[in-house]
Amino acid sequence: MEGTIDSCPRLGPQRHYSTLTEPAIFARETSCDCRAPHEKLTIAQARRGTPVDRPVRVYADGIFDLFHSGHARALMQAKNLFPNTYLIVGVCSDELTHKYKGFTVMTEHERYEALRHCRYVDEVLRDAPWTLTPEFLEKHKIDFVAHDDIPYSSAGSEDVYKHIKEAGMFVPTQRTEGISTSDIITRIVRDYDVYARRNLQRGYTAKELNVSYINEKKYRLQNQVDRMKEKVRTVEEKSKHFVYRVEEKSHDLIQKWEEKSREFIGNFLELFGPDGTWKQVFQERSGRMLSYALSPRGSPSNSPPRELSPLRSPSPPSPPARWHNARPSPPTSPKGASASISSMSEGDEDEK
Repeated sequence: MEGTIDSCPRLGPQRHYSTLTEPAIFARETSCDCRAPHEKLTIAQARRGTPVDRPVRVYADGIFDLFHSGHARALMQAKNLFPNTYLIVGVCSDELTHKYKGFTVMTEHERYEALRHCRYVDEVLRDAPWTLTPEFLEKHKIDFVAHDDIPYSSAGSEDVYKHIKEAGMFVPTQRTEGISTSDIITRIVRDYDVYARRNLQRGYTAKELNVSYINEKKYRLQNQVDRMKEKVRTVEEKSKHFVYRVEEKSHDLIQKWEEKSREFIGNFLELFGPDGTWKQVFQERSGRMLSYALSPRGSPSNSPPRELSPLRSPSPPSPPARWHNARPSPPTSPKGASASISSMSEGDEDEK
């Protein structure tokens, strides 16, 4: 894996690989790939920097079960201990781990692959030893060992890194508080029922989960109850939303009704009020009717003028003769009646 060297003000020259699409390599079981002369380094020399072809080989080992951010941060610290670091990570096998520490959640192959895909790791050493021997350190040309400074008692020893510390090859890293494999397992055990119900709901069988028949039925019933609660909660939320929309619509309708009512009242007052249009129209019509009633009717223009007697008041004009056989008006006096009869007889004689 070829790399380039860049300069960092805080950490000095750093190795950046041209690509991160490939996982870290596995270490060879028989020999070391390092071909450069491997003279022993002190911590001061390593911190000042080494040639490109002579990186400082740092070794960090562990179980790395349920690989988490605490593991990654420890490896990040180990990778950045020196300006030119080549990080080798040893992972113990299932056999050693079950013997000295206990059962693991992940298999050794799953743990190997998890470490290969960590960006800080350059090489993964499978089936790492539980205790580091001088022969092992020499075989893999390890300069320093990185681990947290807390004494690690195991395999009959108070601290398996005691001889590494005495040889001046130990470089401490800091643990990340609040996260560990044991803490994660504790959470799963504490909430076992929740995770068992969850996996049953996702299609796992009771046999795969090592759940008894009674517990399986209990978990499935609890899942149904939870689904019903969720449906009720959903209906309640929808009902609240519906009621809110109805209230909002009702408010809008009431507001529009009030606006229309004010508009209707205004139009009514404008038409029928004290100074409304209807009153003006009524007054105009009443005035015209009154003027018609009070003004006299004019006489026709084609009636002949009559001479007025100084002793008598003028009589109303007689209607014009429209046809020949019109009836004469009744006489107003006996003399007038005799005169009209004589005139009618004269007219009859003329027709004969």
